[in-house]
This record gives sequence, C-alpha cells and structure tokens, in this order.
Amino acid sequence: MPDDKKTIEPIDADFDTVAKAMVTPATHLSSKSSALATIPGQTPATPKQLPLDLGIEVERVVGGIEMGVLENGIPYLTQRGLAEMTGAARRSIQELTEEWQEAQATGVWRGRMQFFRDALSKSGFDEPRLYIEINKDGSPHYAYPDVVCMAMVEYFAFEAQRTNETALRNFRNLARYGLQKFIYDALGYVPEDPWKLFNARVSLLKDSVPVGYFSIFKESTGLVVDLINAGLPVNQYTIPDGSVGGTWGRYWTANDLAAKYGDRIEYLHYYPSEYPQSASNPQRANAYPDHALAEFRHWFHTTYLPTKYPAYILKKASLLPGGVGDARQLAAMYEPKAIEDSR
Repeated sequence: MPDDKKTIEPIDADFDTVAKAMVTPATHLSSKSSALATIPGQTPATPKQLPLDLGIEVERVVGGIEMGVLENGIPYLTQRGLAEMTGAARRSIQELTEEWQEAQATGVWRGRMQFFRDALSKSGFDEPRLYIEINKDGSPHYAYPDVVCMAMVEYFAFEAQRTNETALRNFRNLARYGLQKFIYDALGYVPEDPWKLFNARVSLLKDSVPVGYFSIFKESTGLVVDLINAGLPVNQYTIPDGSVGGTWGRYWTANDLAAKYGDRIEYLHYYPSEYPQSASNPQRANAYPDHALAEFRHWFHTTYLPTKYPAYILKKASLLPGGVGDARQLAAMYEPKAIEDSR
C-alpha cells in the first residue's frame, strides 16, 4: 500500500510521554513496515469503490502511533499505526483486510475470519471493508476505525498463530482505557455538539418562507431530530431535507399537484457559514402552498419514510460509528405499523 499522507502537528510532550508508557509501538518492525510501502499488491482491494467525501478533523503521531479522527467523530488508526499497535507487519494487516473483503463478498467465513466476524458483529460492524477510504489532498487515505483496531489488537494478543507481547500489553491497557477515549485524549479532540449545525440552520431559516406557504426543511425537522438523537451526525454530509425535498418535488410534478393546489414558489434558502454550501448562498428552494400541507404530510408518513428514507440512510452508513448495522437500525425506525399508529 502506498504510504498514507499525514498531517503531522506538534503534540503535547507530557501526553506523548504518557502515551508511550501506555501504548507500546512495535518499533522493531518500523524498517520492515516502511519497506512494505513499495511492495506491489499492497494497495487495498476493491479500489473501484469510491472514497467518502469526508475529511480528517485531526491526525497526528502520538507515542509512535499514527492516529486521527474523521469529521464525523470516528477515531481511527492508519494501517501503519495499526501495525505498530498490534506488533504485526503491515503485510499481515493487509492480508487480513483482503481476507475480510473476500469473505464479505462470498459469504464464506473460514479460519481467522470467523473470529473477526464474531468480534466485530458485537459492535454492529458489518462493512464490506475493514477500513474507511477517504480522499485526502487528492490521494486515497485509509482509516481503520477504532472497533476494527481493537479486534486486530485482540487477535494478535490471543488468537494469532504467533501472538506477541506488544499486542497483549496494548490490549490490556486499551481494554481499561478504551481506544476511542485514548485517541480523543491523545489528539485533544472534543466531539462537536451534535445540535450545533442543525440549530444554526433553524435560526437562519426562521420566517424565511412567505406567509401561505410551507418549506420542506421545517416540515422534516422531526425526522432530523430523530436522526440526531439516534447518533447520525447531521452536517454538510447529511441533509435529510434535501432528500425529502427532491423526492417530494418529483412527486409534485408527476401528479400535477399545481393544478390542484396552486403553483409552488421559490424562496431564498441560506446555509450557515459552517457549511461549504454557504459559498453559493443564497440557494433557491421551493415553498409549497399551505393547501397542499395535508397531502404532503400523508405522503411523507406513508410513502417517503417507509419506501424512500431507508435507501437514503443506508447510503450514509459509513458516517455512523456502527456502519451498516447502525444504518439498518435507523432505516427501521419508521416501520409501517409505527407510521399507522402515529396518524
């Protein structure tokens, strides 16, 4: 695999000392790990799968371990950092990565993949790849989320044919401290208030729609609140009202609802400055006649939530700490029976 590009920043010396004492990097493998960068075949499998449009909040080397946090709050180790943490060669990490992808593709779980399937399913992890691929500075960047890293450390501590003391010491320390907390503390990362961006949009769009019309944003706030409470980071990568608005707009046109309720109009829609979309403010969004509100709400509860929303949320699976497992739970939030009971 090509070397991961890094954002190396100065770190607090005191914490670095603590980190070195708590987590033991496999420094004896450093030269071998570097050499692997030029070995053919080290690029992760399934390169045709597109990387996420997701950035890195912070990434540093702490105690000899490359680690970071993605913009959605998921802590991770790079492949090099994971090799140091587990006391294993990068080639071994790569082989496990490829075996996982093959097992996911074929549904056949053999040997050590049975351990990883059992270990990761306990955390709700069922992704096709063990890493999250993102685009950094125009190059692919591979981030192994914390749940995968802990499974790797446990494997090399207790399950591998050749276990090692590095993995054993790190597993014992991290089992007490927690890898997520360790990475957060090491990087000085404080998770952002999950309501901050949503509240900013609510404040900015207050009274923006003319009297006599309703906006999709306001009508879908209940859905957004449910998603935030369920753990989905609602930010520039997840704009549920955009999905609702686009789907409703197509329904409006296909059923010629303007003839029944009157024409929709455009209003100026602004994104808060924290959103990259704000660069093209103001956006032009559709507002619909209040006479159509009852039909919209009926469509939203009986058509969008049970048939359109699941596909939308499953596309956001990689933004969730629990991946596809979490996304499937969110997709089942609005079962038809629950929708009927709410009416």
